[in-house]
Amino acid sequence: MNQLSRFLLEAMLIGVFTGLFAQNPPQPTEKEISTSDGVWLGFYTKYHFNEKWAYYGEYHVRKKDGFSEMAQIYLRFGATYTIAEYLDFTAGVVLPFYWAPNPEDPNVDDVVPQYRLWQQAVLATPFEHIKVFHQLRTEQRWRRSYVKDSPFELTHRFRYKLTVYVPLNKPAFENHTLFVAAYNEIFIQAGKSIVYNHFEDNRSYVGVGYNLSEQFQIQGGYMLSFRHAGSPFKYEQRHILRLSLYHHMDLHLGSHREERPIPIH
Repeated sequence: MNQLSRFLLEAMLIGVFTGLFAQNPPQPTEKEISTSDGVWLGFYTKYHFNEKWAYYGEYHVRKKDGFSEMAQIYLRFGATYTIAEYLDFTAGVVLPFYWAPNPEDPNVDDVVPQYRLWQQAVLATPFEHIKVFHQLRTEQRWRRSYVKDSPFELTHRFRYKLTVYVPLNKPAFENHTLFVAAYNEIFIQAGKSIVYNHFEDNRSYVGVGYNLSEQFQIQGGYMLSFRHAGSPFKYEQRHILRLSLYHHMDLHLGSHREERPIPIH
């Protein structure tokens, strides 16, 4: 084989192998996990109009990088119907606003809205000294990227949360009860644009709360979020401090309802 033929053969082989590696780049063998932190402030309301119907609302300010940067403003509204003593159903709308992670980019909007419908069933387990809640929630989300004029796409989210409340200084929940609260919630998403990232998030929380009165409750605690970060092998671990205030009130006169902690959402 002369030198020209050898050169042509080597060039062809190099081209073939280069093309193969370009089309099938090496895949990572381990997860890439980034970390972040933030602070979430929440105000939860539940106002009963009668024994069956109530207004439900959530209002959140969520910060990232500690308390330095805005992440979200999150507004949730709903109507709750009491099906049975320990079973409620709620449906309504959600209006969150997301702050772009790179607002200096001229091609992105600094703040992007999202539009959602949501439905929820909460089952309370009637133990004597502790309170256990099973929450099933579905959401239909119209969301878009931060790129200017990008279209809204419909996706679906399914959530299950198990919450436990344990009183510390009294045998049951009443005024001036100090308690421990803990929950775990898993998020699954679906839709045309969801290809491989069906698992979205898992949130674990532990905190301490105090019943200030029959109407007001305060809670503070730590939440660990482990969520998908946009590719098959990238994930984000978030360390979140949460502070929440709850207001639960009967607007109809002459009635009596057993007060119970409002589940965290």
